[in-house]
Amino acid sequence: MQDEEFRQQIRQWLAENLPPELVDVGGPGREHEAFAERLEWERVLARANWTCLGWPTALGGRDLPLSQQMIFHEEYALAGAPARVAVVGEGLLAPTLIAFGTPAQQERFLPGIKNATEMWCQGYSEPGAGSDLASVATKGVLDGDEWVITGQKIWTSLAHVSDWCFVITRTEPGSKRHHGLSYLLVPMRQPGVTVRPIKQLTGTSEFNEVFFDEARTARDLVVGEPGQGWRIAMATLGFERGVAMLGHQVRFRRELSGIVAMARANGTIDDPVIRGKLTRAWVGLEVLRAHTLRTLAIEKPGFEASVAKLVWGKWHQGLGELAMEVMGPSSMVTRGLPYELDEWQSLYLFGRAETIYGGSDEIQRNIIAERVLGLPRQERV
Repeated sequence: MQDEEFRQQIRQWLAENLPPELVDVGGPGREHEAFAERLEWERVLARANWTCLGWPTALGGRDLPLSQQMIFHEEYALAGAPARVAVVGEGLLAPTLIAFGTPAQQERFLPGIKNATEMWCQGYSEPGAGSDLASVATKGVLDGDEWVITGQKIWTSLAHVSDWCFVITRTEPGSKRHHGLSYLLVPMRQPGVTVRPIKQLTGTSEFNEVFFDEARTARDLVVGEPGQGWRIAMATLGFERGVAMLGHQVRFRRELSGIVAMARANGTIDDPVIRGKLTRAWVGLEVLRAHTLRTLAIEKPGFEASVAKLVWGKWHQGLGELAMEVMGPSSMVTRGLPYELDEWQSLYLFGRAETIYGGSDEIQRNIIAERVLGLPRQERV
């Protein structure tokens, strides 16, 4: 199928099947919106074979070329389709299992991810190991045919609705930094797992802290070899910044268009300072798209992913600030009691985290400085 024919196919399907009440629903800071309905929508996508487009056909995917995967994400965003709820499983864990998992692991978990019948979360960050993932302290001890996991994870997106978590644990006593880590698949619905929501500036709680108190998982649910989890974890992070980023950029463009429309409506677009900032925002988005396309063309991107994170995090954070400036004094007033925010206020407040989550700006700059510019490594304990 040619790309343009594929574009028309997905565009028509979305026009015929997307429920109007789900248009522009969900997303960062708004994951609480219509979650059950969005989960059912995910299953509608699966039944129509619109999930897992890049997977090999032998594993349940469509093995579509990169160009058509890009088209899907762009058209999905242009239609205002709701934020996906199974993105951690489909976008992060599944590619990891396809690359490094055993046939048994693939057979066990890929169907549930494809059909959105099992939800996943990511157990990486800890109170003492945020962007510095190599400082992980959560322990995994082998006890017969099971791993016993004890420790705490934090900032775990959607942990409260997840069935499974892929958890980076330290399984070699006395090991330090990236040595001795293992990548375990752990069921969330068991007595040894406690999930506590973290209330954010937006008043919502899509992030959580997760406590493992001798939680258990099967011995064979380690991806890759025990003690070699760092390599697997880094591969997962690489998948995080893949083709779906183009869809996010379409959403960014729609947000920018909305801010421009607001500026026209309230007259602030006549302010040369505001008009200049809107223009620079447009230019920044074009730069971001060009960099993403260049990165996708690289077979094994390295520092390019760090550059992308730096660029989009700062750009989108700045977009929220620009929205507040265009709104003017009304941006300081909630829309209802007790704490009802509009989309621009949510964008601004949630944006405070965008230069931190997914790899903080400090860490990304260190990666570029050390691996690209050849500067001395930062001293680490």
